[in-house]
Amino acid sequence: MTAAPPGPAFSVHDIPFSTYGSWFDLSPVVAEKTYAEDLHLVSHQNGMHGVLRLVPLDTTAEHDRAETSVEATPGLLSWIGESGRVDLAYESPDTVRLRGSGLGIGVLAAARALTPFSGTYFFHDPAAAGHVFTSYETGRRYRVTVLSGILAEVTEVQTLGSADRGVAVTADAGGTWEIAIDELDTARPPYVSSGTFDDVVESARRAFADFADAVAPWRSPATPAAELAAYVLWSATVRPAGLVTRPAVLMSKHWMDKVWSWDHCFNALALAPGCPELALDQFALPFDHQEAAGALPDSVTHSEVLYNFVKPPIHGWAFGHLRRLLPAPLRQDQLGEVYARLERWTAFWLTARRAPGAELPYYQHGNDSGWDNATTFDPERVVVTADLAAFLVLQLRELAELAEELGKEDAARRWTAAAEETQAALLDQLWTGERFVARGVASGDTWSSAGLLDLMPIALGEHLPREVSSALADRIKAHLTPYGLATELPTSPHYLADGYWRGPIWAPATVLVEDGLRRAGHQRLADDISARFRVLCETHGFAENFDAVTGTGLRDRAYTWTAGSYLLLAAAHAHRDGH
Repeated sequence: MTAAPPGPAFSVHDIPFSTYGSWFDLSPVVAEKTYAEDLHLVSHQNGMHGVLRLVPLDTTAEHDRAETSVEATPGLLSWIGESGRVDLAYESPDTVRLRGSGLGIGVLAAARALTPFSGTYFFHDPAAAGHVFTSYETGRRYRVTVLSGILAEVTEVQTLGSADRGVAVTADAGGTWEIAIDELDTARPPYVSSGTFDDVVESARRAFADFADAVAPWRSPATPAAELAAYVLWSATVRPAGLVTRPAVLMSKHWMDKVWSWDHCFNALALAPGCPELALDQFALPFDHQEAAGALPDSVTHSEVLYNFVKPPIHGWAFGHLRRLLPAPLRQDQLGEVYARLERWTAFWLTARRAPGAELPYYQHGNDSGWDNATTFDPERVVVTADLAAFLVLQLRELAELAEELGKEDAARRWTAAAEETQAALLDQLWTGERFVARGVASGDTWSSAGLLDLMPIALGEHLPREVSSALADRIKAHLTPYGLATELPTSPHYLADGYWRGPIWAPATVLVEDGLRRAGHQRLADDISARFRVLCETHGFAENFDAVTGTGLRDRAYTWTAGSYLLLAAAHAHRDGH
């Protein structure tokens, strides 16, 4: 069998080293915008916690920290120094193997302090034939098993207080050493190797190569970031655990380690053609936590589901696209389940989020829109906005199509009527003839902003009157910088280079606008927006958002909905070009 290609090289300062299914990664990023000197084993169970510190060591008696550079590809992480190297690979989602030559390794508790209620306890477990770290923060154990080499030092301080705790491993007479670190709950039999270290590396490379071939079979030199985008998605996927009911693509294995209830839609669309089951799991996961009133949670992670906010109802739009991207039609029972969930989600907006006698729904806060601090919400927070009405219209139309397919003819007529009534109210109440405005629920005041959010009704695409879509397209052009769509006009007094939704370029806004323009017949502008965003990712990576003027990636640099959006736009471009 031909060896799997090594895959793209990347910086662990930007993208964590991990594998599909794992709840931990290897990275210097140990908290929000916090970088440690050494790589850490960072867990995302019960929050984000740097558990173990991995320190390359010289082979002198002092075992000082060795100066190394770090290199990473999807199957292999390496510390490389003048006198040798240390390599690390995932054997399974809960086990990594390390091998060294010329350098040793220190495996230490990341936190020196141990109290009765926090920190990492360390001891030798004779039944497990290994040294074990027990983390209060993650509720898990991390076992070190020496496969070859010498335990040069064991710092087994079991008392409370501040101290280094861990082991140092160096080479034996053969000149190399090897260890395994596995994550476990309470106990398991002593570790037994599944193969040689080289076998482990090859298996990891093959697993990623298969994933990349599935999600981006169209990739070519014209889409140079496709493999790295695939790696960002693959490595951020976790197996079901805790409150995560399905295999889930976290938004990141940095500090944005949750699934938010609109972010998941973009990853689902990117995965749909090549990994349909995983895509359907992404779409469904927040619905597994749908509450009695029909609302989706704001976010889901291992040990926490938050309901203090919601996210916009883009799920009808997303499901319509998802069905067209899947390689095979969904069964009637699958359509029926989605219909029931979308029906409850839509009913929430039509009942709990419409003022008495009102025709249009409202957000309670900018966070409900996903555009947390957008300038649309500056005058008031409880606001009727045009983007919300537009997304709801698309969801109502999708419900009508689903009802028709499921033989629910009366329901199909009701949903179609509701969609037409909501769109008519949107145009009558919020369209001035030149632009959309927002309206305060309490005051009744209306206003406009220099934010892109006011232009998001372009998502209605072919359903918009031509004069409305043309006016929106003209205003959208004003938001275009050389790198893409600024979320606040750069000429606005409220523009901030790193202002979250007050200026930076974001993936979801790009995808929604590009799709709406294309469906409304503004192909050239849609092509331009797609091209600029793809080049932005190819140049500056997959950041949470980007400086609209310089293109610099901002905040979390391994954001999956950015990578997923790149794959989505790149695939569509490749197919339009006939590749």
